[in-house]
Amino acid sequence: QVQLVESGGGLVQAGESLRLSCTVSGRTFSRYSMGWFRQAPGKGQEFVAFITSTGTSTNYADSVEGRFTISRDNAKNAVYLHMNSLKRDDTALYFCAAVQGLPAVQPSGYDFWGQGTQVTVSS
Repeated sequence: QVQLVESGGGLVQAGESLRLSCTVSGRTFSRYSMGWFRQAPGKGQEFVAFITSTGTSTNYADSVEGRFTISRDNAKNAVYLHMNSLKRDDTALYFCAAVQGLPAVQPSGYDFWGQGTQVTVSS
C-alpha cells in the first residue's frame, strides 16, 4: 500500500513563497508519476501540476505557470511544490497524488492520495 503525507503548508502574505513536500512510503516511488491538486472552500479539486516518474516531464495549470515549480527526489521518495509570488486565489487545501504510469490532469487519473496540507494567503 502506498501512503502519501504532505507537509509545508501555512499562512503567508501575498507575494511570499512556500515549499510543499510530499513523502511517499514504499520502495517503488520511482515508478510513480506524481501530481499536485488543490481544493478551495466551496470548489472542486483543481489540477496544479504533475511530474513524470523520471522527472523529465512536467505540466502546470495556467493559473500557476511561471510561479510554481514541481520537482522530485527519488532517493528521498519525495515530491515538492515550490510556490512563489503567492496570491489570495492560491488559498486552498493542497493534495499530492500518485499513479503508476503516465500522469494526468484529472483527479480520476491517480490511485493514491494524501490527506492534504492547508495553504492560506492573506493580502
